[in-house]
Amino acid sequence: MMRMGVDLGGTKIELVALAENGDELFRKRIPTPRNYPDTLEAIIGLVNEAESTLQQNGSVGVGIPGVISPFTGLVKNSNSTWINGHPLDKDLGERLQREVRVANDANCFAVSEAVDGAAAGKGVVFGGIIGTGCGAGIAINGRVHAGGNGIGGEWGHNPLPWMTEEEHNSTDCFCGNKDCIETFISGTGFVRDFRAAGGEATSGIQIAQMMAEGDESATQAFERFIDRLARSLAHVINMMDPDIIVLGGGVSNIEAIYTELPKVLPKYVVGRECGTKVVKNLFGASSGVRGAAWLWGK
Repeated sequence: MMRMGVDLGGTKIELVALAENGDELFRKRIPTPRNYPDTLEAIIGLVNEAESTLQQNGSVGVGIPGVISPFTGLVKNSNSTWINGHPLDKDLGERLQREVRVANDANCFAVSEAVDGAAAGKGVVFGGIIGTGCGAGIAINGRVHAGGNGIGGEWGHNPLPWMTEEEHNSTDCFCGNKDCIETFISGTGFVRDFRAAGGEATSGIQIAQMMAEGDESATQAFERFIDRLARSLAHVINMMDPDIIVLGGGVSNIEAIYTELPKVLPKYVVGRECGTKVVKNLFGASSGVRGAAWLWGK
């Protein structure tokens, strides 16, 4: 059966159609309308175009920057605010005359990498996305683990573990709390920390390049970043001990993470041993849309 995945973002909607073996059959991207009725129409139009072009019908999964509340059946916590408060899966399902599965985009990322990406064949996969913000998804045996509250993987809004005196009460998060993991290890947090120490950069990648060129302040900022990332992931390992951790988002492209992080993780993991592999994603920006397609399994 053909599987179609839709990535509903704030600026674009992308659809990909996958064959049984994961080969890509169709892909199209369009701008995201800024209201709910037109967003529905845009998704439906993409599905109809894909099926017409390929002359076959398929399942539909949608990844969103939010979740469907298990209590109300309505979208919540989406930064694409016009879809909040609506039963997106039900509305699409009625219009497309089939069940439509909707999941958080970070969970779609985890599913994609678990099914046929960097974590293929692993049972419990933690997919951490480190970009402008910081989120995560959990896949168990290739399927989303959303949890009873629909927030499984919301790791970025736990407080940074084992804070130093200087770190405590030092950052404000948009979620309303202080000292969230996101404010320290996101790309935004990495740059904030570097600038607070007197450096000048606009991205984590730039800081890493400066470090590679021998800049001492960049090196020190990266060491702080790695220590904070190790603390954050050690909490995950101590709680759920995943088979593998896959990183996505812009910061995941810093190659030094994958050589330096394993040296620091054992310092914070219970028992002072850690064999958990932390790897870079395989599908990059396509992981979310592929994972939406794989919401229907392989």
